[in-house]
Amino acid sequence: MLATLRTFTFTSALCATSLLAAPQAFAEVEPGGWQSVSPGYSVQERGCGQVEGLTFRLTCSTASGDQRAERRYATYTGGTRQFEGYFRITSLSGTRISLKQTFNESASGPYFMLAVERGGRLYAVHGGATLSGAGTVGATVRVNTVHQVGVEHRTYINGSLKHTYASPGGSFYDKFGAYRTNSGSGQATVEWSDIRFWRK
Repeated sequence: MLATLRTFTFTSALCATSLLAAPQAFAEVEPGGWQSVSPGYSVQERGCGQVEGLTFRLTCSTASGDQRAERRYATYTGGTRQFEGYFRITSLSGTRISLKQTFNESASGPYFMLAVERGGRLYAVHGGATLSGAGTVGATVRVNTVHQVGVEHRTYINGSLKHTYASPGGSFYDKFGAYRTNSGSGQATVEWSDIRFWRK
């Protein structure tokens, strides 16, 4: 049986309103010429995925089917884009849950996926490289991705560069939340905060 999909679309104005309420304790991880932007987004819930504000839950422990709770941001096609957000896993009885994605819309598939295993290992799903052990339950982790379309994608954990990946050209978008990977299973609850975007 196909999973139920609920999608809610939010305008950039709503996004900007939420950003105004966020604390100002964040900054770009790479210097030079960044312009703050507020892309629109939609909320996606599939299977047992639930979204409440910036809290994302997978409420079932299944290892099959499409289980996701996430925000999907507007498509971009060029230049350099930076994402910043903080996540805190408040419960994780499952494992291999994707937290943040850079999605290659031109190739119709995820291009970069940051995921967590039970125990706190943060890794790149494609290639399996370990980025950090900081993803333990209760810890707050800062994530920045810098994407030069057609050149390179870089991932920073708590301000330190942990992963680089060659990038094709095309159209992409950012997603974050809690998303069961092909080899993963729920349950999980992830709280995100202080979401920011820049471009140059």
